[in-house]
Amino acid sequence: MNYWLIKSEPNTYSYDDLVQKGQDHWDGVRNYQARNNLKAMKPGDLALFYHSVNEKAVVGIAECVSEHYPDPTTDDDRWVVVDFVPKQKLKKPVFLEDIKRESLLSEMVLVKNSRLSVQPVKKEEFDQILKMAQE
Repeated sequence: MNYWLIKSEPNTYSYDDLVQKGQDHWDGVRNYQARNNLKAMKPGDLALFYHSVNEKAVVGIAECVSEHYPDPTTDDDRWVVVDFVPKQKLKKPVFLEDIKRESLLSEMVLVKNSRLSVQPVKKEEFDQILKMAQE
């Protein structure tokens, strides 16, 4: 199993929107590195769901439930989506400022390349975020 972080502006698409839909595809990715990360996802992989812009916090966990397939929002075959289901809303959000203060997360892609919308997460980083959500 691999771990990821997916980012969305909560006023555009929030974790609660995913919960309400039950299952949805992750569309609109127009960055090659983020696209390659979507292509690397496999069913069963877990993703931290991050609210970007104003909130800047990990708020939930989503599970990938499909292989990648063409993005239905474009006719350009370079872009793909995967399907996610909500797995768990975090007990409390883990804010970017707290992530940046945590030495165990200093090498996290979110800290080093915060603009990337779909990014890999190491298991230790994933576990630390979940631990921080419980504190």
